[in-house]
Amino acid sequence: MEEEKESCCHKTKERSEKEYKDLLNRLNRIEGQVRGIKGMVEKDAYCTDILIQVAAVNAALNSFNKVLLANHMKTCITQDIRNGKEESMEELLAILPKLMK
Repeated sequence: MEEEKESCCHKTKERSEKEYKDLLNRLNRIEGQVRGIKGMVEKDAYCTDILIQVAAVNAALNSFNKVLLANHMKTCITQDIRNGKEESMEELLAILPKLMK
């Protein structure tokens, strides 16, 4: 199982190769979409065309968040609760409102 570890003042997490590749692929696609939007602005594209692309990036980021959150709950949160670290649930509950904006 993936392991969460403390590094100085920051937590880190070892991800499976599959999870790692999936997250990076998603981020690479999002990065490409953002570069595309920048190019559209530089080429004076029509506003609604740009807005549609921005909406697509927002949807891709929301999808990324859902995948990352699900992985976090299945690994880190579950393991911490099994180990009696209830503060992880509080940390999760604190971040949820930020994700739901």
